[in-house]
Formats: sequence, C-alpha cells, structure tokens
Amino acid sequence: MKRAMRKKEKEITDAAELEQIIKQARVCRLGFVDGNEPYVVPVCFGYEDNAFYFHCAPEGRKIDLIKKNNQICVEVEADVQVINAEKPCGWSTKYRSVIGVGRAHILENEEDKIRGLTALMRQFGDKEPDIEFEKADRAAVVRIDIEHIAGKKSGY
Repeated sequence: MKRAMRKKEKEITDAAELEQIIKQARVCRLGFVDGNEPYVVPVCFGYEDNAFYFHCAPEGRKIDLIKKNNQICVEVEADVQVINAEKPCGWSTKYRSVIGVGRAHILENEEDKIRGLTALMRQFGDKEPDIEFEKADRAAVVRIDIEHIAGKKSGY
C-alpha cells in the first residue's frame, strides 16, 4: 500500500535521482515479516532493472522468512551527514534515502544466480566480475522485484 509523503518538499520522484542514490549506497537494509514482529537486517546488495539482489546462506532466518511471506521492504541511503548545533533541538541530519516494497524470489537457475551476483559485484566496482557458478551455487541468491519505490531527502 502506497502512503502519501507528508512533507512533499522532501519527496524524490525523479527516477534518475532515485537510481543515483541506490547506486551510491553501500548497504541495504531489508525488512521482513516474522510472524507478528519485524526483522531488519543489513546486507550487501546489487540493483538492476528495478530489482534488488542479495546473497545469503542457503539455510537460515532470511530464507525461512521469504518462504513464509515473500513481501520485503528495502532501504538505502546516501550522503548522510549529522548537522551539529549549539542547542540540542537545532541538530539535524542531511540525507537522501530510498525505500521500496516488493516480493522476494529465491533464484534457482544458473543464469539468474549469475545475473544477481553480477549486479551485486557491479555495485562495488567497475570491473565485470568473473563468477564461477560452482562456487556461487553454494549461496542462495535472492531477487526482490520492486512494486513501489519512494525517495526522500533533507538538506539537499
């Protein structure tokens, strides 16, 4: 469900700016549904064609939660800076952030897993990675297809 942003002057709607923030980010936080409580975890990630990718162990809490409910929230930020002030109420934070909601899919075939891992490696470098599937197949690779995305900035 999309909720309107209260402070419209802080909303980022430009797709190119949203993608720039995602490309600048180094950590993605994933929000899972775990029964009646949230579970949030930071991960290394990649982004390509409106999808986030991450890898993890083939067994564990993230995989178990995706199998129960594959709805995921993603959050990234860039250019974060705390603004100091003399008085406590004058402090602020300068930032640009993106939050998305989508569905997670555990990838099974070689081509999809390589594509996801390649997107992840591109997030952190310019070189085209040479991924050996035999080694990569030991990990679970997950694609999150984004259904809704929103950006927010303050101080920019």
